[in-house]
Amino acid sequence: MIRHFLLAVTLAVLAGCSGNSPTAPSAGGGSGGGTGGGAAPSTAAVTVGNIFFKSGLNGSSNPAVVTVAVGGTVTWTWTSSGSVPHSIQSLGSPSFTSSAVETGDGSTYQVTFSTAGTYQYDCGVHGTMMTGTIVVR
Repeated sequence: MIRHFLLAVTLAVLAGCSGNSPTAPSAGGGSGGGTGGGAAPSTAAVTVGNIFFKSGLNGSSNPAVVTVAVGGTVTWTWTSSGSVPHSIQSLGSPSFTSSAVETGDGSTYQVTFSTAGTYQYDCGVHGTMMTGTIVVR
Protein backbone atom coordinates (compact mmCIF):
# COMPACT_ATOMS: atom_id res chain seq x y z
CA MET A 1 0.00 0.00 0.00
CA ILE A 2 2.81 2.41 0.91
CA ARG A 3 4.65 1.44 -2.26
CA HIS A 4 1.61 2.35 -4.39
CA PHE A 5 1.25 5.67 -2.53
CA LEU A 6 4.92 6.54 -3.11
CA LEU A 7 4.58 5.61 -6.78
CA ALA A 8 1.50 7.83 -7.09
CA VAL A 9 3.33 10.77 -5.47
CA THR A 10 6.37 10.27 -7.72
CA LEU A 11 4.21 10.09 -10.83
CA ALA A 12 2.30 13.21 -9.81
CA VAL A 13 5.57 15.11 -9.44
CA LEU A 14 6.86 13.85 -12.78
CA ALA A 15 3.57 14.65 -14.52
CA GLY A 16 3.70 18.17 -13.10
CA CYS A 17 7.09 18.67 -14.75
CA SER A 18 5.68 17.99 -18.20
CA GLY A 19 4.51 21.08 -20.04
CA ASN A 20 2.76 19.19 -22.85
CA SER A 21 -0.64 17.51 -23.01
CA PRO A 22 0.08 13.84 -23.72
CA THR A 23 -1.63 11.90 -26.49
CA ALA A 24 -1.13 8.44 -27.93
CA PRO A 25 2.32 7.71 -29.37
CA SER A 26 3.07 5.78 -32.51
CA ALA A 27 4.24 2.18 -32.42
CA GLY A 28 7.40 1.57 -34.37
CA GLY A 29 11.07 0.79 -34.69
CA GLY A 30 14.15 1.97 -32.89
CA SER A 31 16.78 0.22 -30.82
CA GLY A 32 16.99 -0.91 -27.21
CA GLY A 33 19.39 0.27 -24.52
CA GLY A 34 19.99 3.80 -23.35
CA THR A 35 21.89 5.86 -20.84
CA GLY A 36 20.84 7.88 -17.81
CA GLY A 37 21.49 11.41 -16.56
CA GLY A 38 21.15 14.84 -18.16
CA ALA A 39 18.81 15.05 -21.11
CA ALA A 40 16.35 12.21 -21.61
CA PRO A 41 17.86 9.38 -23.69
CA SER A 42 16.44 8.42 -27.07
CA THR A 43 16.17 4.74 -26.14
CA ALA A 44 15.36 2.69 -23.06
CA ALA A 45 15.33 -1.04 -22.34
CA VAL A 46 13.07 -3.05 -20.05
CA THR A 47 13.61 -6.73 -19.25
CA VAL A 48 10.52 -8.93 -19.12
CA GLY A 49 11.34 -11.73 -16.69
CA ASN A 50 9.44 -14.40 -14.86
CA ILE A 51 6.86 -12.23 -13.03
CA PHE A 52 8.82 -8.93 -13.18
CA PHE A 53 9.70 -5.98 -15.39
CA LYS A 54 13.18 -4.56 -14.80
CA SER A 55 14.41 -1.21 -16.04
CA GLY A 56 17.49 -1.22 -18.20
CA LEU A 57 18.30 2.34 -17.10
CA ASN A 58 17.93 2.44 -13.32
CA GLY A 59 17.77 -1.22 -12.29
CA SER A 60 14.35 -0.87 -10.67
CA SER A 61 11.76 -3.56 -11.00
CA ASN A 62 8.04 -3.71 -10.29
CA PRO A 63 7.42 -1.00 -11.14
CA ALA A 64 10.09 -0.59 -13.77
CA VAL A 65 10.56 3.12 -14.51
CA VAL A 66 12.26 4.51 -17.60
CA THR A 67 12.56 7.97 -19.12
CA VAL A 68 12.95 8.72 -22.82
CA ALA A 69 12.94 11.86 -24.93
CA VAL A 70 9.99 12.69 -27.17
CA GLY A 71 10.56 10.55 -30.27
CA GLY A 72 12.39 7.95 -28.16
CA THR A 73 11.86 4.21 -28.26
CA VAL A 74 11.32 1.74 -25.43
CA THR A 75 12.21 -1.90 -26.09
CA TRP A 76 10.96 -4.72 -23.89
CA THR A 77 12.96 -7.99 -24.14
CA TRP A 78 11.78 -11.33 -22.74
CA THR A 79 14.70 -12.78 -20.71
CA SER A 80 14.68 -15.66 -18.20
CA SER A 81 10.94 -15.98 -18.66
CA GLY A 82 10.96 -19.60 -19.80
CA SER A 83 7.57 -20.71 -21.08
CA VAL A 84 5.62 -18.27 -18.87
CA PRO A 85 3.51 -15.94 -21.06
CA HIS A 86 3.74 -12.14 -20.66
CA SER A 87 2.57 -9.03 -22.51
CA ILE A 88 2.91 -5.27 -22.40
CA GLN A 89 -0.54 -3.79 -21.74
CA SER A 90 -1.02 -0.02 -21.81
CA LEU A 91 -3.17 1.35 -18.98
CA GLY A 92 -5.17 4.57 -18.74
CA SER A 93 -4.47 7.75 -20.61
CA PRO A 94 -2.23 8.57 -22.34
CA SER A 95 -1.93 5.15 -23.89
CA PHE A 96 0.17 3.27 -26.41
CA THR A 97 -0.39 0.14 -28.51
CA SER A 98 -0.24 -3.00 -26.34
CA SER A 99 1.71 -6.09 -27.36
CA ALA A 100 0.49 -9.59 -28.04
CA VAL A 101 1.06 -12.25 -25.37
CA GLU A 102 4.54 -13.72 -25.94
CA THR A 103 6.51 -16.60 -24.46
CA GLY A 104 10.15 -17.54 -24.77
CA ASP A 105 13.41 -15.74 -24.22
CA GLY A 106 14.47 -13.30 -26.93
CA SER A 107 11.00 -12.01 -27.84
CA THR A 108 10.94 -8.20 -28.12
CA TYR A 109 8.39 -5.41 -28.36
CA GLN A 110 9.09 -1.76 -29.21
CA VAL A 111 7.11 1.45 -29.02
CA THR A 112 8.24 4.90 -30.16
CA PHE A 113 6.72 7.70 -28.07
CA SER A 114 5.98 10.85 -30.07
CA THR A 115 4.24 12.83 -27.31
CA ALA A 116 5.40 13.83 -23.81
CA GLY A 117 3.55 12.29 -20.89
CA THR A 118 3.61 9.58 -18.24
CA TYR A 119 2.50 6.19 -19.55
CA GLN A 120 1.50 3.29 -17.30
CA TYR A 121 1.55 -0.39 -18.26
CA ASP A 122 1.35 -3.86 -16.81
CA CYS A 123 1.49 -7.46 -17.98
CA GLY A 124 -1.85 -8.46 -19.49
CA VAL A 125 -1.40 -11.93 -17.98
CA HIS A 126 -0.13 -11.03 -14.48
CA GLY A 127 -1.67 -7.57 -13.91
CA THR A 128 -0.40 -5.63 -10.89
CA MET A 129 2.26 -8.24 -10.17
CA MET A 130 4.16 -6.76 -13.14
CA THR A 131 3.92 -2.99 -13.65
CA GLY A 132 5.89 -0.18 -15.23
CA THR A 133 5.98 3.51 -16.01
CA ILE A 134 7.43 5.36 -18.99
CA VAL A 135 8.13 9.08 -18.64
CA VAL A 136 8.44 10.82 -22.01
CA ARG A 137 9.88 14.35 -21.88
